[in-house]
Amino acid sequence: MLKHFIYLLLFFSILSVIPVSATIINVPGNQPTIQAGINAASNGDTVLVAPNTYYENINFLGKGIVVASHYILNKDVTYIISTIINGSNPAYPDSASCVSFKSGEDSTSVLQGFTITGGTGTKWVDPNNPSYTWRGGGGVFTFMTSPVIRNNLIIYNEVTNTSGVNGAQGGGTLSYGGNPLILNNVIMLNEALYGAGIVIDYSGGIIKNNIIYKNTGGQDYGGGGFWSIGNGAHPIILENNHIVENSVTGSGSYGGKGGAMFVWMGTVTALNNIIWGNTQSHGGPIAEISGYALISYSNVEGGFTGTGNININPSFSDTNFYLSEFSPCIDTGNPGSVYNDPEDPNNLNNALWPSRGGLRNDMGAYGGPLRDVFPLFNPVAIKSINTILPNDFILFQNYPNPFNPVTHIRFDIPMNNTNVSLIIYDLLGREIATLVNENLDAGTYEVDWSASSGSLNYTSGVYFYQLVVFDNIIDTKKMLLIK
Repeated sequence: MLKHFIYLLLFFSILSVIPVSATIINVPGNQPTIQAGINAASNGDTVLVAPNTYYENINFLGKGIVVASHYILNKDVTYIISTIINGSNPAYPDSASCVSFKSGEDSTSVLQGFTITGGTGTKWVDPNNPSYTWRGGGGVFTFMTSPVIRNNLIIYNEVTNTSGVNGAQGGGTLSYGGNPLILNNVIMLNEALYGAGIVIDYSGGIIKNNIIYKNTGGQDYGGGGFWSIGNGAHPIILENNHIVENSVTGSGSYGGKGGAMFVWMGTVTALNNIIWGNTQSHGGPIAEISGYALISYSNVEGGFTGTGNININPSFSDTNFYLSEFSPCIDTGNPGSVYNDPEDPNNLNNALWPSRGGLRNDMGAYGGPLRDVFPLFNPVAIKSINTILPNDFILFQNYPNPFNPVTHIRFDIPMNNTNVSLIIYDLLGREIATLVNENLDAGTYEVDWSASSGSLNYTSGVYFYQLVVFDNIIDTKKMLLIK
C-alpha cells in the first residue's frame, strides 16, 4: 500500500513540473548522454538526467528545453549532489565550459539541479573590441543569451589558462550580452584570474538567492565573488545573495581588489545581500573603478553607504550559512511587500523556513519570495576528496528503511586515526543530531539512531545522514521515518 502511494505521489509530481504536451527524454534510458538527449530534443521537451557522473561539455544548441536532474520531480536536494556534469575532459580544449548557451537561448532554456564541475572555460572574441580574445565561463558560459540557471552546485571550475587569450575570467559563470537568470545556486570554490565566481560582461543579469562562497583568484583584474563591466539592455540586479568568504590576491591598479564585488564600468543594483568575510590584497570588499554599486538593505562588512545598510556580524549557524535566531539579518531587508518572505501556512504572519522571523525580507540567500533550500555542504572546509583520501570509505544504506523508531547506520573506515562525523539532517537541511564526532581507527562501525529518544521525538518524514571525514563530505543518504 505504501509503495502504491509513493508511486502516485511521484506521478503527480512529474505532472506538476513537466507540461503534458512535452516529451520527456530520459538519460541514460532513452539517450546515452546528456548531449545526445539535447540533440534529440525539440522546443518544450525535458531532458531528465538520472544520477551519475557525466563527463561532458554540453551545448543547448539554441533549444527552448529543460535539462534537469531528478531534483525537479520532488525537490530532493540529494539529486543535485549525485547528478554531476564534469567538464574536465573536453573534446575541444577551447570549448571547455561544462555548459554553454551561445545560440540565442532565452528563458525557456533551463539548466536545473546539477553539480557542475571541472570546467576550464570557452575561448571567445570580444564584440566590443574584436582585437581581444578571452577565456571564460568554467562552469557555465552564456553568450548573447538569456537562459535560466537554477538550483545547481557550481564548484571546482578553474579558468586560469591565458594561452592564446588576453585574459581568463568567470570561474563559476560568465555572461556576455543577454539577460540570464542565475537563481538559487551554490557557486563556490571556483577560480579565475578575474571574476572568480560570476562575471557579467556588457550584459544584464538577474542574480537572486545564490550562495557565492570561497571563490578565489583575481590576480589580473580582481573580483572574487562577482565582477562586472558595462551594462546591456537590461539591468544587473543582485538580490538576496550570500557573498561570503571570497578572496582575491594581486597587485597593481586592479589586481587583488574587490574580494566580494568588482564593478569596472556600469551600474549594479544590489539589495538584501549579506556581504561578509571577503578578503583582498588592498582596498575594501567592494571595488568601484568607473562604475557604481548601488547597495541598499544589505549587511556589508566594513560598512557601505546606502539606505538600510548595516555592518553587524550576520550570525550564521554552522550548516549552509543558515541564519541563527539571533541574526541581525532577520527582517531587515527591503520592507516593500514585493520582497517579503513566504508565509508559513501553519503560523500566519511568520516566515516559512528557511526564512525566519516575520514576513519582512531577510537579508541573504534565505530571504525573499524565491528563497529555497540548498544541497548540503560544509561551509568550514570542503576539499576534493579524490585527491587527498582513499576511495574506499563507504557509507551503507540504513536498515530497516523505512523504520520506526530505530534504524542502524553502518560505515567503513580504511585508515587509522581518522576524524569522522556522522550527522543527521532533516528535509530542510537543518542539523538535528550528531551520532559520531571522534577519531576512529580502520574498521566497520554501526550506529543506531532512535527517532524517539527522551525529550526528542522526531516526526514522520524524510531525513538525511552524512558521513564527513577530515571535513570532506564522503556521502549523503536518505532515510524514511514512518510512525
